[in-house]
Amino acid sequence: MKKFSFALLCAAVSGLWMLVASCDSGGDYRKCEGVVWATTYHITYRSARMLDDSIISVMQQVENSLSPFAAGSLVSRINLNQTDQTDSLFRRIFLTSLQINRFSGGAFDPTVAPLVNLWGFGYRNSGQEPTRNSIDSALSSVGIGRCRIEGNRIVKPSPMTEFDFSAITKGYGCDLIGDMLRRNGCSDFIVEIGGEVAVSGQNHLGEPWRIMIDAPVENDTTVVHKRMAVISVTDCGVATSGNYRNYRSTSQGKAWHTISTVTGRPAETATLSATVIASDAMTADALATSCMALSTEAALEMIQKIKDAEALLVTIGPDGYLMHRTAGFPSIDGQK
Repeated sequence: MKKFSFALLCAAVSGLWMLVASCDSGGDYRKCEGVVWATTYHITYRSARMLDDSIISVMQQVENSLSPFAAGSLVSRINLNQTDQTDSLFRRIFLTSLQINRFSGGAFDPTVAPLVNLWGFGYRNSGQEPTRNSIDSALSSVGIGRCRIEGNRIVKPSPMTEFDFSAITKGYGCDLIGDMLRRNGCSDFIVEIGGEVAVSGQNHLGEPWRIMIDAPVENDTTVVHKRMAVISVTDCGVATSGNYRNYRSTSQGKAWHTISTVTGRPAETATLSATVIASDAMTADALATSCMALSTEAALEMIQKIKDAEALLVTIGPDGYLMHRTAGFPSIDGQK
């Protein structure tokens, strides 16, 4: 059963990152925060002992396996055809990506990497605007459905096929840290990496964790935090995706970072942001990205078909933001 509720802007985000002494044997609420993968992380967990070193160790494992920005990572070596051997992290994220690819009708596809690079949003940037020929050439290598795992080997349809799991890795990292915390006896925690979140148990007030959803304020130079809503959640993953913070100006106008696997160009939809709640952060992360590549209607239909997933999509109307919810998403301001 999904465990979350929705509140309006007036809801307070109280003591989310505060270290508070616990009154029972579970230990203190501890805080660990910093910078990783070109973004920030904030982690609060209740434990009788500090686990910060273990948290950082998990992040390093994820980077060594899945970061296409790290030259010696496993995924970088697979992309360069230096190896076809995988590890457990690669296999897990590949299989989940394959599943979300099917759910989304191909809209979510980590093998879109050459196109993401072509448009200047990836781990390689030519500094030039894509041409029709370069787009068509990159498109020919896209298709995670044509890839497969044989034993521990990854089989690609083309040497040009590359993987960029950036749209799912932060969520996966949150889940892996959550798994480590549970193994060490922690049942109350919130793990946030670059806006993707995994939560379990309760905060220091004995309540579900409260998370702010940003309004989709357009800005490509800095992160603007403007509260649109606050959700109270526990035992789930939460992710928000939006193009409003990551775009490029081209001779043809703005190019958004979500790339269509059909056209090879930035996806153009009415959706400004998508917040997804799922059973784990990895799934929520991938589904939120999928929603941004689909029409608002298609995204809502997709989420409604997936067990333990709900979504809140934001578009713009004549009088401001419009919120579109899946059928199971809690009521907003008394709405049914």
